[in-house]
Amino acid sequence: MLHIEREIAEQPEVIRRLLAQETGTAERIAQAIRAFDPAFIMIAARGTSDNAARYAQYLLGIHNNLPVALATPSVHTLYKAQPNLSRALMIGISQSGQSTDVGQVVADAKAQGALTLTITNDEGSPMAKMADYHLSLRCGEEVSVAATKTYTAQLVAIAMLSAALSSDSAAQAELQKLPDLVAQTLDLSAPVRDWVQRYRYIESMAVIGRGYNYSTAFEISIKIKELCYITCEQYSEADFRHGPIAIIQPGFPVIVVAPRGKPFELMRDLLAELNKRKAECLVISDDPDLADQAQYFMPLPSDLPEWLSPVCAVIPGQIFAKNLALTKGHTVDRPEGLTKVTFTQ
Repeated sequence: MLHIEREIAEQPEVIRRLLAQETGTAERIAQAIRAFDPAFIMIAARGTSDNAARYAQYLLGIHNNLPVALATPSVHTLYKAQPNLSRALMIGISQSGQSTDVGQVVADAKAQGALTLTITNDEGSPMAKMADYHLSLRCGEEVSVAATKTYTAQLVAIAMLSAALSSDSAAQAELQKLPDLVAQTLDLSAPVRDWVQRYRYIESMAVIGRGYNYSTAFEISIKIKELCYITCEQYSEADFRHGPIAIIQPGFPVIVVAPRGKPFELMRDLLAELNKRKAECLVISDDPDLADQAQYFMPLPSDLPEWLSPVCAVIPGQIFAKNLALTKGHTVDRPEGLTKVTFTQ
């Protein structure tokens, strides 16, 4: 079995272990955050971890009423500037915990008196050791260069923190159901390998989401780029209507991430427009009615809470990207030109 196949399949157990072993840590961190009373949250991350940060922008803003900004590491590294982060909760997210530029943002914030938290998959990493608090992903080693289980674990870690901050027992109960929902999603996504051959020769495509699943559009897009070596652009449904929709020509493939929730009717309306333009619509949703508007429909579990939907919605995208890469004859565990740990300044 390929490493990436095994790691995609491990996601239910990874999430189950994370919930079992780190819920207490999330509660302690939440207590510290309430005591510190930050004016805002700043998150530093790169690549896939940055997509998890986008999820945090929506979740912590909606559920916890906290303003969340994404850091610009180059301000700290290339330009040696020091934005005032003294009243921030500074969160650094990195799978390896070795990202030097993300670490620099965390270090600068801590020196100014900010409350600092890092989320990594390595408790012994430099980032894990530098912060006031560390939340471990408990994923075990991730061998494949393209991240899968560490990404969904990052989403769950953020969701755990949000639920702990709000002291929401209903949210905690929904979190406990996630491992089974992820396992269901894996089963529901199995047919992707049977039809992905249709897209063997595509050279470009787009992925569209909204709200919580804006992050999902980014993450599916980066997986397709990393594994398939094609141009794949990601958009918010709203931004896509403001010009980029002009790229749609007959046969242009578009993945539409549309689980039920606040943006659902907007996504349904966009699908109707895409079909008018004769796009190839590949739809990820828990509403079977959307199957009529899809060339291929990738179902999600029917009882999926909107706030947790990105954990499951990304999985059909992971499987699509992996199978399309294999169909194209690419090496998926070691994509060309990529390494597991990337050092940037």
